[in-house]
Amino acid sequence: MAARIERLVTSGQFSLDGGTWDVDNNVWIVGDDHEAVVIDAAHDADAIAEAVGDRRLTAIVCTHAHNDHIDAAPALAERTGATIWLHPDDLQLWKQTHPDRDPDAWLADGLVIEAGGADLTVLHTPGHAPGAVCLYDPGLGTVFTGDTLFQGGPGATGRSFSHFPTIIDSIRDRLLALPPETKVLTGHGDPTTIGAEAPHLDEWIARGH
Repeated sequence: MAARIERLVTSGQFSLDGGTWDVDNNVWIVGDDHEAVVIDAAHDADAIAEAVGDRRLTAIVCTHAHNDHIDAAPALAERTGATIWLHPDDLQLWKQTHPDRDPDAWLADGLVIEAGGADLTVLHTPGHAPGAVCLYDPGLGTVFTGDTLFQGGPGATGRSFSHFPTIIDSIRDRLLALPPETKVLTGHGDPTTIGAEAPHLDEWIARGH
């Protein structure tokens, strides 16, 4: 059975550098009728578990460790037995939210996470955060970009642990190299495609943030 993608939007708060903002996050559930993975367990473990239903949840993959993308991960893992995956370069950020609970496994560039007919290849795309990753499934024609690339440009780089030239390099070298028809499913907001965003790279660089 082919994998399918479901989107759940959860609401909560993002906090960093002493500020707090209300945010809506996309939680992506990828898999078939029997097993699934969750990309970014944001805010509401109960709602995510309900959306997964009676499927076996094998992995909770964190695109990065800002609190709004990981705050529900330990509770969801405890409830389902799923493995929490994070890139090690984001452990320092993770510890700001979960000082007493480490991730279960480490993401690495090129690693493939399989579940329910999906094959998610990890692309290390630092910039928004040091350990930010995107997850590319060529069979689904989809890349899950977290907060690295949105409809209209790169993720924010104005706060701690982020760096604008680095995110531009990540987008140029890793994401814009994907087929133009590739769907871009983001950490917040609406989807886009690689082809829709690629022509605007020079504008983003000129804007410089």
